Amino acid sequence: MTINKALILAGGRGTRLRPLTHTIPKQVIPVANQPILHYVLEQLHCVGIKEIGIVVSPDNREQIKHYIERNHWNLNLEYIEQKTPQGLAHAVIVSREFLGEDSFLMYLGDNLSGGRLEGILNTFESAKADATLMLKEVDNPQQFGIAEIGTGGEIKRLIEKPTNPTSNLAIIGTYCFSSRIHQAASRIAPSKRGELEITDAIQYLLENGGIVNSERLDSWWFDCGTKDDLLEANNVILSQFATQHIRGSISEDSEVEGLVDVGKGTVITNSEIVGPVKIGENCVITNSFIGPATSIGSKCKINDSRIIRTIIMDDGIIDSVAQIENSVIGKNCSIFSSRKSVDKKQFMIGDDAEMLL
Repeated sequence: MTINKALILAGGRGTRLRPLTHTIPKQVIPVANQPILHYVLEQLHCVGIKEIGIVVSPDNREQIKHYIERNHWNLNLEYIEQKTPQGLAHAVIVSREFLGEDSFLMYLGDNLSGGRLEGILNTFESAKADATLMLKEVDNPQQFGIAEIGTGGEIKRLIEKPTNPTSNLAIIGTYCFSSRIHQAASRIAPSKRGELEITDAIQYLLENGGIVNSERLDSWWFDCGTKDDLLEANNVILSQFATQHIRGSISEDSEVEGLVDVGKGTVITNSEIVGPVKIGENCVITNSFIGPATSIGSKCKINDSRIIRTIIMDDGIIDSVAQIENSVIGKNCSIFSSRKSVDKKQFMIGDDAEMLL
């Protein structure tokens, strides 16, 4: 029952991340200067899965392809359109031709985790399971689908966003399935929100003799559906840098401290950079402070400004802003200040915006 195929779900609209997601799918928003989907593809590559179906919407198909088509992992990618968002089980249904009768791993394309996939694959294959769910202990189980498990990790019951949870083990969006999931998905009815829920399909397996078990994730995990999730994921990934990596030019009157990655062609003058920080290629940073948990894309210009815990995408301009923090700033955005102010600013800005403070 070795798994050689994966299904990545990347059709979501990312409404909680608007206005950013009006112009970029949430699954390819950069975290530490890499699109979220790149981290997913890297995990699949590491376990030898090369046949990958990516479920997209008609609206985001071409953008998703643009960001990942020329991948350096030599993966075989097939794009599968889900014309309307009718649930995770519906995504399995529309992918039937690609999946055939093979077992597969399913991964939500806006999730990031520090764990590896060998554990869930081994648990699935050793038990000859019909479904294996990745679970993670959470502090707020009322906001998730929750699993009740037995002493051997077997799933006893699934509950969607329970009012009085009896478990704190959330279903976090990584699954392994046998071909029996297709029958289960075809037998369930839409939920109250009008979608075919994957939890209902798994519950069908449970009630009809299927083997359903679990693997617990002990590392970090983020569902990158909000600005705060993106910023925390950015911080965690930046903090995993092993050493400084400076390929650009740092002037003698500048200071660089901690885990800092500076791209080729970037010039930093009379500035202080305190990591963890990642700065892309061909940037110009002058008379500024770039503080912890910040990633800056390529071809950005930052002058006389202070930036902390922020994601700035490519081609940004920040000029004379006293302090930006806890912000996500889209591509080709410009923020200028016409007067000095000590106020701290927080932004959530979509692509191609210009602001004068």
